[in-house]
Amino acid sequence: MNLSISQSTDRPISGPISGPSARSRRDLVGSAPYDKPVTTSDAQPHPADRGEDEIGHTHADVSGGRLRAATFGAMDGLVTNLSLVAGVGGAGAASRTIVLSGVAGLVAGAFSMALGEFTSVTTQNEQVDAEVAVERREQVLHPRAELNELTEEFVNMGMSADTARKAAEEVHRDADRAVNIHMAYELGLDPQDKPSPMVAAVSSFFMFSIGAIFPLIPYLLGFHSLLAGLVVGGIGLILAGGMAARFTDRPIWRGAARQLLFGAIAASATFLVGWLIGVPAGG
Repeated sequence: MNLSISQSTDRPISGPISGPSARSRRDLVGSAPYDKPVTTSDAQPHPADRGEDEIGHTHADVSGGRLRAATFGAMDGLVTNLSLVAGVGGAGAASRTIVLSGVAGLVAGAFSMALGEFTSVTTQNEQVDAEVAVERREQVLHPRAELNELTEEFVNMGMSADTARKAAEEVHRDADRAVNIHMAYELGLDPQDKPSPMVAAVSSFFMFSIGAIFPLIPYLLGFHSLLAGLVVGGIGLILAGGMAARFTDRPIWRGAARQLLFGAIAASATFLVGWLIGVPAGG
């Protein structure tokens, strides 16, 4: 099964790894003068050598689709309803009409997002299952070719030919493990770590609803002001963009400004459309 290979996995470092003996004396003993003899008691472990058997970092859980679905839902809810309120308000509609349109947009959008996420994630998982079946069949029909393929992958990672062959043979002793490894190297997928359609759907539903409610807050509090609705919606965009940036290494202000800009463009476009069309006389 010859498919494009995703290079998302960490590659081992090839070549010799320098140990303490390869470092200078100053690395070992700090600021000690060069003419001072180095003894076992004087030598201090290099910071990079301390706790070699301990994990010095942790990773956030980026699997499962929760963050993507939640972020997408919140942003979509904010931009969609902010634009909807801007368009209806720009047409000169009454506050009651604006609220009705906003609430209808909230309910319809939340269900649309949830159903869309559930269907898309389910389809994606089913496609992964289909590819797993293809890989499993290939390993039954062409075991030698699949073994050679994995050996080549390991060689490309930096292993010697003999080591790569032994590693591939060890992997292929377990059929399920072999399928998972081949899927990881050939498609960049982990069949055992598929996102949950239900989690994605529920996250999208609630986060869309939360985002979509922001432009309606002033109206629900009794302030019949389109400007207030747009301002509160803009604040929601800033908060959502900043919170999303918190999960990355990007500056919070940049994420907030980017989302505010996108929302402002969408709201301006729909406001212009509403203003040009307007509310018919007596409407």
